[in-house]
Amino acid sequence: MDYFAGLTLQNSIKDIVDVLIVSYIIYKVLMMVRGTRAVQLLQGIFLLVLVWALSNLLNLYTLKWLMNQMFTFGVVTVLIIFQPELRRALEQIGRNKLFQRSSPEEQDVSHRVNEVVKSVNYLARRKIGALIVFERNTGLNDYIESGIKMESKLSSELLSNVFVPNTPLHDGAVIIRGGLIMAAGCYLPLSENPFISKELGTRHRAAIGITEVCDAISVTVSEETGQISLAMNGQIVRDIKEESLISKLFEELRPQFKQKSADWAFWKRKEGGDRG
Repeated sequence: MDYFAGLTLQNSIKDIVDVLIVSYIIYKVLMMVRGTRAVQLLQGIFLLVLVWALSNLLNLYTLKWLMNQMFTFGVVTVLIIFQPELRRALEQIGRNKLFQRSSPEEQDVSHRVNEVVKSVNYLARRKIGALIVFERNTGLNDYIESGIKMESKLSSELLSNVFVPNTPLHDGAVIIRGGLIMAAGCYLPLSENPFISKELGTRHRAAIGITEVCDAISVTVSEETGQISLAMNGQIVRDIKEESLISKLFEELRPQFKQKSADWAFWKRKEGGDRG
């Protein structure tokens, strides 16, 4: 009797685990297809299944035959039409992104970082000067008001276009708040640190200066060399590598992250940057 009771309990636990795993997979798939064409596909499939169930319940033989034929050939059709989405989903599974725990806030930070890095890489290859500032806890309204308000959704294309030479907004800094480009052509305070390298011009001094008066982070592209620099806490790392830039921006911008100044100084020395 105890044996059968234990066997029943074991089967119940297995069933619960089975249901939880399937539920989690369905949830992650729904999150992955949210906002894509696949949403309409799932709605259409649900409607067809509902019609098929009604045809079986009401013994509508002709409609049931039609639904069976549609399901038979519909699978091949769906695979052909949604081949790009299926390939992208398989790529995400291959990169282990399907089962990662990622909050909406972290996804937003990842989007911001990717768009900015994509833009500065584009500008650096063409030696187009740029100065981008991330607002954090300290508000930058005074500096936003010194420029041209945009309040536009952040994208690498828009960000790159702002800094094209001989256009109205290419001078000054772009300030980003959350996922929005708040303003362009903004004026920033110049650093008065006498130990800054004489090689640094006005753009880099402004990038350092804004980080001396608040907790903002700035990314600079040199129009002379095409080098990308990262400034924070009154210090600057010049010619920063892409991997380090992505890693540092994500660490500093993600929610509730606290960076110790000692860690930043050690990391900056490792990158070989100048002290601001």
